[in-house]
Amino acid sequence: MYRAGDYSIPQEFSWTGDWATRRALLTPNREAIYDHVQNIRYTFADLNNRANKLARVLLDYEISKGDRVAIFATNIIEFIDLFLATGKIGAILVPFNVRLSSQEILYLIKKTKPSLLFYEDKFALKIDEIKNQKLINNHIVMGKESLQDDPSVYNLTQKQTDSGIERPIINLEDPHLILFTGGTTGLPKGAILPHRLIYWNSINTILSWNLKPDDIQPLLFPLFHTGGWNVLLVPFYHLGAKTILMGDFNPEETLKVIEKEKCTIVIGVPTMFHMMANSSQFHTSNIDSVRVFISGGAPCPVAIMEHYWEKNKYFKMGYGLTEVGPNNFYLPEEIIKKKPTSVGLPVLHCDMKIVNTETNKVVKQGNVGELLLKGPHIFTGYWDEPEESKKTIEHDGWVHTGDLAMQDEQGYYYIVGRKKEMFISGGENVYPVEIEELLFKHPAIDLAAVIGVPDEKWGEVGKAFLTLKPNKTIIEDEIRNYLIDRLAKYKVPRYYEIRDSLPTSATGKILKRELS
Repeated sequence: MYRAGDYSIPQEFSWTGDWATRRALLTPNREAIYDHVQNIRYTFADLNNRANKLARVLLDYEISKGDRVAIFATNIIEFIDLFLATGKIGAILVPFNVRLSSQEILYLIKKTKPSLLFYEDKFALKIDEIKNQKLINNHIVMGKESLQDDPSVYNLTQKQTDSGIERPIINLEDPHLILFTGGTTGLPKGAILPHRLIYWNSINTILSWNLKPDDIQPLLFPLFHTGGWNVLLVPFYHLGAKTILMGDFNPEETLKVIEKEKCTIVIGVPTMFHMMANSSQFHTSNIDSVRVFISGGAPCPVAIMEHYWEKNKYFKMGYGLTEVGPNNFYLPEEIIKKKPTSVGLPVLHCDMKIVNTETNKVVKQGNVGELLLKGPHIFTGYWDEPEESKKTIEHDGWVHTGDLAMQDEQGYYYIVGRKKEMFISGGENVYPVEIEELLFKHPAIDLAAVIGVPDEKWGEVGKAFLTLKPNKTIIEDEIRNYLIDRLAKYKVPRYYEIRDSLPTSATGKILKRELS
């Protein structure tokens, strides 16, 4: 038995899955998580102790390796506890999007068959509808202060751990997470993320992004999304860096926390950065501590980046997906303004190629095709969907991203758009991202989204959905003339619709499937 301080690990102990124990051994007293909403700070030792207690709870409920444990909650500390605890015993964590309806949750429950459901107390009414279906035997509510009223309430402060934790043998190929894709093109699919993906994505991120133990990030992505775990939280945990739990996104509060906690890296989606730049506090906030702002989840217009450049801050785009990484590229800071719409170069352990969407043959450099990725950070398939898995993962390990990309003569990659969002007008390929980029630059336009709609003559034509900046007005002909001066005529949308707002997902992406 090896002992370090108050910690002991058996000689046969495997690090796979147990992020909490090893990090607590190395840096027990270092701050790991600051819960900004509750104003509580947790060290790595604190989190390991909490994870051990929760692992004991899971074992008491007869949860074993491979069993699914579901959670329906916002970004609360217990979410992180559950990730660490399931990692210790080999269970599979299945987070559900808190914006889903009861019927949608029931669909996911029937698909994954979890043995236990944790949920935040504020969602009790919605979960009551789930309980009535009797699809899950055990439910544990989180967030209440006492066990007195409800013996199923999860409260770490009262849980005793006199008995130890029996750890099974956990391999890198064993699943740790099932994360559901956004379902933008149909019913969501559960991507199986093995310990291997989580580990190698962390290695790729730390090495390729030059992360440091002293880095600090505000967590802006939800934990039911790969961005919540794998963009920075797990790499930060791996490295011993600090994450701030932010709660619901608020631009003013985010700017305040960045200044107060001296955040060094800030990652979010374009709409978040757009809201922050439009905040009255943006020009007065001190963001000197930030080394880089990174936008992901959707293409970010240069018009948004420029607000941060004006404050002498690096701001760039990243690219990822639930099924691979999600951190696949790195754009060096000195290249940002030279290639602002590029996502950069491949991270250290990642292969990529661009292929013709019909022949699957590699295209010539400079041509557009579908981006395929390969490496140790790929997923193992979709839960209970073997045919979809075969369509996505080729026999030799290449993963189809469904995204269209182009590589320039210097090797830098650009994401042109989603394969399913591209439309063909009069035989010509039209990529909405190119049009949206120009619309964002118009002084009257706040947000923009372009889709293809059926047309009797041309097959498809563009339709633009817009919101305007405060006190701004614009007519359709003005927008059309603005674009005609800057685009080939076949790319200029035929139709325009100005709205008060555009529909967005829980991660802030504009939901084009809800536009028509």
